[in-house]
Amino acid sequence: MARQACDGWVHGLKGQTLCFTGKVVVDGKWMVRSECVRRARQRGATTKTDFSGGVGLVVHGDLAGKQVSDMRRNYSDTLVAAVHERGLGRHVHVVNGDGFGSLVHGFPARCLELRSPARGGGAPVVVPPNVTFDVLGAPLQARRSGRHAVRELKVDLSSLDEGTAAHERTVGALIKHMTRRGVEVHTFARNSPKFDAGWAVGKELFVAEVKSLTGTTQDQQIRLGIGQVLDYAHQLRKRTGNSPSIRPVLVLEKKPADDRWNDLAKAVGIQLTWAPTFRGL
Repeated sequence: MARQACDGWVHGLKGQTLCFTGKVVVDGKWMVRSECVRRARQRGATTKTDFSGGVGLVVHGDLAGKQVSDMRRNYSDTLVAAVHERGLGRHVHVVNGDGFGSLVHGFPARCLELRSPARGGGAPVVVPPNVTFDVLGAPLQARRSGRHAVRELKVDLSSLDEGTAAHERTVGALIKHMTRRGVEVHTFARNSPKFDAGWAVGKELFVAEVKSLTGTTQDQQIRLGIGQVLDYAHQLRKRTGNSPSIRPVLVLEKKPADDRWNDLAKAVGIQLTWAPTFRGL
């Protein structure tokens, strides 16, 4: 049997057949099973009461106080069955309560690792949380930006089209640059600020705003970008106990005409960079 690949993400519930194990907690609140089923079906999923009938996604909830069949890993029968299927080459996605919350809100969720039993027991099913776990979403992809048919509109959107295309070109160039460095760039997660790009290097988390300088006033765009990325970093620092490891980055389409922006960015703790070289990244 050919092994089924998984890129580490569950991209949606539509077409999924899923079952639940344990108590599902979303955003700190218990979601009763009937509501879980209702929300999953709203997103196009089919639900089962147990691991049968081609289940491809398991929602792993809190198993405290529940009977488990693998004491060393605290795995229920359902998780043991998922491990078995993966061993046979049929990948079964597993998400936790927060991941299920992302899926029912239309966001991708991380597919969790199911560890082999460790000597001495006790390896958990959930990937250990870190500062990026609930901040970074799925891998970022540059979108194609088509042009509006100006003759069909009441206002001239040609400059808007040019700016949008420049923004997406810059995003694509940033992704390629970081990929060459071995760094994966992500979009924002469900409960994160809506930054344009984010990535982790070691214990540092970088959040970036991308600004085009085409078809608009450079000073206005750069001022807007500075405010946005400082706001993102402030929100995330509050969530993570004012962590100094969160680094705001302002990414521009090209080098700004006025060099004063370098000094201003440095003064307020922003890393300023631009295409195509992305100096400092």
